[in-house]
Amino acid sequence: MKEIRAYIQPFMLSKVTQALLEIPGFPGMSVSDCEGFDGDTVIDGDFTPFIPKKRIEVFAPDELVEIIFDTLMLTANTHQHGAGKVYVIDVSKSGKINTGRNKDERLPETSK
Repeated sequence: MKEIRAYIQPFMLSKVTQALLEIPGFPGMSVSDCEGFDGDTVIDGDFTPFIPKKRIEVFAPDELVEIIFDTLMLTANTHQHGAGKVYVIDVSKSGKINTGRNKDERLPETSK
């Protein structure tokens, strides 16, 4: 399992969401507002370097990582500086809070 984390322009969120929803078996995503800048940003006087972005987080099985990554790279591209970035991060463990089980744990078999 991997986390695909993307920082994109806010106005691209609808287009990106629609493209991701077209992927068979897409596992869902979280979106949050954030601000940031990279090393290419020039700070001049009272100018604030922080640029608004949308942060997308997708936790996906390995077999979907490439298509999700490629979809984000293609769909979020504005062909302008600051269009965003996409990262793929290894996830060593996950769990569902409501069941108290990690993703790899199986439910006990019931005897009759």
